[in-house]
Amino acid sequence: MPDQTTPKRVRTLDLIAAKRRGERWAMLTSYDQYTAALFDAAGVKALLVGDSAANNVYGYESTLPVTVDELIPLVRAVTRSAKRSLVVADLPFRSYQASPEQAYLTAGRFMKDANAHAGKVGGGLPMVRPLRQVVDG
Repeated sequence: MPDQTTPKRVRTLDLIAAKRRGERWAMLTSYDQYTAALFDAAGVKALLVGDSAANNVYGYESTLPVTVDELIPLVRAVTRSAKRSLVVADLPFRSYQASPEQAYLTAGRFMKDANAHAGKVGGGLPMVRPLRQVVDG
């Protein structure tokens, strides 16, 4: 029997349904267990572990140098602390632009190695449409 005290995890389908109903929801950026737990307890539906960690955690002058290997521990800390929020990993520069297959593999790393629930890529529909073809087979 499922534990009744464990909150239900927000899923991408929940966010899509909320958007269709005209509901607004917040996505806040988190890089650590403490802000993740606070945002989660406050009812924030989605947490982004952004490539902005380059500037805000690692002290780089821009987001360009941050790597997947540097972001995975941050995503892992956030996913361990968020019990309800959907955790989205931001795929950093040059980790997905070469091809939809590369984007798929990088997102898969975030999901397997850090328990991310979703991945975020820049580029809009021109990037997402071919990625969808890779995912769907």
